Amino acid sequence: MATASDTIIFKAQALTKIYRMGDVEVQALRGVDLELRAGELVVMLGPSGSGKSTLLNILGGLDVPTGGQVWYHGEDLTQASDARLTQFRREHVGFVFQFYNLIPSLTARENVAIVTEIAPDPLPPEDALTMVGLGERLDHFPAQLSGGEQQRVAIARAIAKRPVVMLCDEPTGALDSATGIRVLEALERVNTEMGTTTVIITHNADIARMAQRVLWMADGRIVREQVNAERAHASELNW
Repeated sequence: MATASDTIIFKAQALTKIYRMGDVEVQALRGVDLELRAGELVVMLGPSGSGKSTLLNILGGLDVPTGGQVWYHGEDLTQASDARLTQFRREHVGFVFQFYNLIPSLTARENVAIVTEIAPDPLPPEDALTMVGLGERLDHFPAQLSGGEQQRVAIARAIAKRPVVMLCDEPTGALDSATGIRVLEALERVNTEMGTTTVIITHNADIARMAQRVLWMADGRIVREQVNAERAHASELNW
């Protein structure tokens, strides 16, 4: 399996995030410090409302913190303009969510090509789909694909722009165990073969066995961290 380098991709310091709904304040993050290294596969666990998705969205430039700072390769993203954050997302980050967000009227190949048309150095859509085991399903529409296959199209779409980091929010949340393992195998291959720093949010504690590092979140904080001395392959997981 790939091993992480000592190169720090992301550094977050004292991150806070407060959402205001009328007179009510919800504190989603309460002073988070975090470093992510090149080539690392990190699994993030914690109950709903613990701040996992908020943290991931801030790292990916989809949201901005209320306080604290985030650096990407030394660049302070908290000082970046909206245009720069858009460029950062487009060129450096691949997102995978629980729901696939595929365009029903486009084939798998065409869904991936949407990204390759705007990326500076993309993988051909066919190569990205082959990498996730869908080389034979290029011209199938989403309705002709299973849930797991649709999620793998979403992963192919994310990796086609050769991202430095993949941010995955419950990528197996809507899938059964066998299908979810196929999706995790695809993410594992991207991490191993492309050296893509990969963060996976999940409620499934068994998935943590495939990580180099596991982070637990609760009440807007990282409360525990573990480095796995031995890692399981995705194919060895079961839930």
